[in-house]
Amino acid sequence: MSRDEAGGGSLIAAFLIGAVTGAAVALLLAPTTGEEMRRIIGDRAREGREKANEAARQGRECVNRQRDSVATAVDRGREAYQRARESARGTGENT
Repeated sequence: MSRDEAGGGSLIAAFLIGAVTGAAVALLLAPTTGEEMRRIIGDRAREGREKANEAARQGRECVNRQRDSVATAVDRGREAYQRARESARGTGENT
């Protein structure tokens, strides 16, 4: 996994935290009634939770894909090693 891919999760998390913080500040500074403000904050919190859950799901999918890729690469490496080892044994017996 490259360095850029490893930092992708923290970049997304930082963006989400910044977006939520900015939205909260904007809502708190907007002129509205208390009841309306509570409703808006509740709506935004639900939206934020849904977005965070989606980001977490996408992150898990990415990790699973990477794990599968690494497992496939390891399996192919083992197979190549075994073939090379058997080939070397065959070459050594013929000389």
